[in-house]
Amino acid sequence: MRQAVSAVLFLLAPVAALAEVVDSSATGFTTVNEAVVDTKRSRAWRVAIKEVDQWWSSDHTVSGEASRLNISAKPQGCFCEDLGKNAGVVHMTVTMVYPEVVLRLTGGLGPLGLMGVDGNMTWEFDDADGKTRVKFTYAVGGYRPDGLDGMAAAVDGVIGEALLRLKAHIETGDAERGNLE
Repeated sequence: MRQAVSAVLFLLAPVAALAEVVDSSATGFTTVNEAVVDTKRSRAWRVAIKEVDQWWSSDHTVSGEASRLNISAKPQGCFCEDLGKNAGVVHMTVTMVYPEVVLRLTGGLGPLGLMGVDGNMTWEFDDADGKTRVKFTYAVGGYRPDGLDGMAAAVDGVIGEALLRLKAHIETGDAERGNLE
């Protein structure tokens, strides 16, 4: 009975996240994902950057192990994956840092990195009534024979999942709970 009540309450609870493909064409797209996280901005920033290996999904890595990820939050820093034995992947390059406010990463995530495209992903952290609003905006443009618009929803889904996992990791210590929302 208790589980049934919890399930009903979960379904009735407002989802604290916004995910949207705000524009899409053959030459590019923009996704926006936003969530309010129950923590101070300084902690949300620190966890997002320093604990990316704990909240990013292993399903969206080359090695299959998120524990190999790290972010060096300085200009020309790296969102990288260590593959061992002097091997690795630069997923994105840090192009702007304003600690506790904004981190901008440039590059193509996942299969986008194999195409003639580029992207800017901006992570914004704002105070929100004692909590923190975290917003991930990813603008991608370039060339793909079949057009980029067909990829927008899938990319938005991956970024949205990442943000929900960050929220869950911050609030519960368990990024897997982000898959429930």
